[in-house]
Amino acid sequence: MIKKIAVIGPESTGKSFLCEQLATHYKSNWAPEYAREYLLTHGTHYAYEDLYNMAIGQINKEDNALQQLKSACQNNEVDIPLFIDTDLYVIKVWSEFVFNKCDNRILKMIAARHYDMYLLCNIDLPWVADELREYPDLETREKLFHYYKDCLVQQNVPWQIISGDYKERISDAIASVSAIL
Repeated sequence: MIKKIAVIGPESTGKSFLCEQLATHYKSNWAPEYAREYLLTHGTHYAYEDLYNMAIGQINKEDNALQQLKSACQNNEVDIPLFIDTDLYVIKVWSEFVFNKCDNRILKMIAARHYDMYLLCNIDLPWVADELREYPDLETREKLFHYYKDCLVQQNVPWQIISGDYKERISDAIASVSAIL
């Protein structure tokens, strides 16, 4: 059985790196964040309506990665994790933070998706700037972290905060994921 593990958190908290490392450790697969691809293709000036398109793209990325993993381990009797670099909670938080609202279609998609665990990346890594990141200041990063944490507190899927340097993060994440496999 495939277990879907979503890795979420504010910008520059090591989500992509963590997903890649976990997929390597478990000899599994991961779904990259679609919003980065979307913004690199369409430009960094996005509107409220673009977030729905990003949500659809994220779901497609997840579903494609899931199908690839299912095909690769058809006869596998053990649980295997699929790591997802951000899910629709990230789009919800971003939408509410930037536009003070979230498209009801995105909220319905969130309610319809199932995950087996969330890993919430803390903001204790140094900020690394890139052409897509918007909020380097600590106050905003802390606020966004708490928005993500509030989302997780209000749902019933197991979750864990992942903190520390990269080595500590991968170790804590492996322990958390292994506990549900």
